[in-house]
Amino acid sequence: MRSHNGSPAKPAPQAPPAASPSPFKIFHRVVDWITNDRLQLINITDRINDIVRKSGIGNGIVHLQSLHTTTAVFLNEWQDALLADVRTTLEDLVRRDGKWRHNDPRYSDCDRRNADSHLRGMLLGQALCLQVRNSAVLLGTWQSIILAEFDGPRSRTLSVQVSGI
Repeated sequence: MRSHNGSPAKPAPQAPPAASPSPFKIFHRVVDWITNDRLQLINITDRINDIVRKSGIGNGIVHLQSLHTTTAVFLNEWQDALLADVRTTLEDLVRRDGKWRHNDPRYSDCDRRNADSHLRGMLLGQALCLQVRNSAVLLGTWQSIILAEFDGPRSRTLSVQVSGI
């Protein structure tokens, strides 16, 4: 093919090949619980695994984040005697009747008197990041995912994000 001046024409630029869609996905859900007690432990393993299955993601990461400063999410064995020990340990480490400034109207405008709840949540943490394998949360034989309420009864929200392939 020749241009209008007789020299060889440059080939027309070609569009880059269409990129194949990435197999990487992100799936997000916000889940709620209504708690019944001031200090309550809830086994949320099955509910989180249901979300992971519904995500369609076989392998990746699940990130759990409580949207509250007076809750926590952690791993441990779901066994009655151990759960009683967890409660006792938290109550011993952070006394409800401590001389907390957060509870003192001279220092804080909080009327819930829940400094102990904030401190317990801080000790255990409000987020977990766990592996997903074969469309399920990878957990050890005795591990369960536990949501801890420290300022109930209340409505609680957990953000769950699953990412991977």
